[in-house]
Amino acid sequence: MSQSDMKSAIQSVIVEMMDRVMNRVLYEDPFIKEKHHAQKPLYAALVPDEIFQGSHFERRFVTPFGSVWEKLAVVAATRGLGYGVAGYRIRGLVKTGRLTRITEVLNRLEHRRRGDKQRVKPDWNRELAYILQGEGEDVPVTVVCDVYAENTQTGERLAFELKAPLPNSDQTKVSKEKILKLYSMDPPQVDRAYYALPYNPYGRKEDYAWSFPARWFNMREDEVVLIGDEFWEKIGGMGTYQAFIEAVNEIGKDYKERIYREYLGIEPPPESLEGILE
Repeated sequence: MSQSDMKSAIQSVIVEMMDRVMNRVLYEDPFIKEKHHAQKPLYAALVPDEIFQGSHFERRFVTPFGSVWEKLAVVAATRGLGYGVAGYRIRGLVKTGRLTRITEVLNRLEHRRRGDKQRVKPDWNRELAYILQGEGEDVPVTVVCDVYAENTQTGERLAFELKAPLPNSDQTKVSKEKILKLYSMDPPQVDRAYYALPYNPYGRKEDYAWSFPARWFNMREDEVVLIGDEFWEKIGGMGTYQAFIEAVNEIGKDYKERIYREYLGIEPPPESLEGILE
């Protein structure tokens, strides 16, 4: 698939979501100044209405966008690798000793042992090597991954735990446990599994500094972590990340104009319409 086709497919997902948001904030659930004044008179007396009008929009935008990342990933996988699906159930066998060691590794990352001044720092290769030494009887285990993809030409099977760019600690712990279980299955049910973030608000991977996932992964060095372009190129092939950037920046101008004029009722400042995603 060409980069322009990939861009169009990505845009179709974002346009569908944005149109739903615009319909909701303009018609189904608009910001009503009089209602805001009646419910929160103190706030209204101290803070301009436009501030709360903005937060009203934000709440109705952020929630649906959470599911859009998975839809975009499925689009990229389907058009890049050949097959992608969200919420995929993977079943396999894991030895009891490995399951015990997974719990041990996670507990050590979360809690300091008595006498230690600091928690253990995450190290994917060391942790996985330790876990795979576990023995015992085989136990059926099911993992539901956020996105599953297959390269229909090579047969490679990939699983992704896909989270927003600034995930919380609990989400990341659950994702790490799932990925460790996938790598512990014997025989393997996937060839690779990753913890993935769709873009990096800090720019380069070596600059990623959000602290919460850092309890569970070395976000800058663990090979199982994919951020931004690494993720998009892995799931969609070369050029996918650039297609994503161009797709968002192209349609962003139109939606910004609509939000300024139709929702806020003001003319957009000229500089506000420039594409800023890089």
